[in-house]
Amino acid sequence: MRVCNEGFDQDFIDGKSDMYAIAFTQNVLSGRWKYFILWYLKDETRRYTDIKKFLGDLSQGSLTKQLKELENDGVIQRDVYPEVPPRVEYSLTDKGIKLLPILEKMADYGREYGETTQA
Repeated sequence: MRVCNEGFDQDFIDGKSDMYAIAFTQNVLSGRWKYFILWYLKDETRRYTDIKKFLGDLSQGSLTKQLKELENDGVIQRDVYPEVPPRVEYSLTDKGIKLLPILEKMADYGREYGETTQA
């Protein structure tokens, strides 16, 4: 089974559709900051600088990479306004909105078990 950015083995897709679906979703969400970016965009459109401030110490290069990957996967939309200086805004697409219940379940799990498993 190959699970990577280059794609999935056809045998894996055909023979293990449930596992493929999980692996596909995992690929879309893979990246340290993607969960936080999606959660931050859940209520409103945000400017690049707002996302950068929200995430704190994240480098511009890392943020740009994560945003491009989310955009390429069709999860977020990037709008550039021809102003001086240019204004760039990000929002969730319909595909991105469908990921929110997954993030909500992750938050529920963390609230329930997060404190009990820390040493």
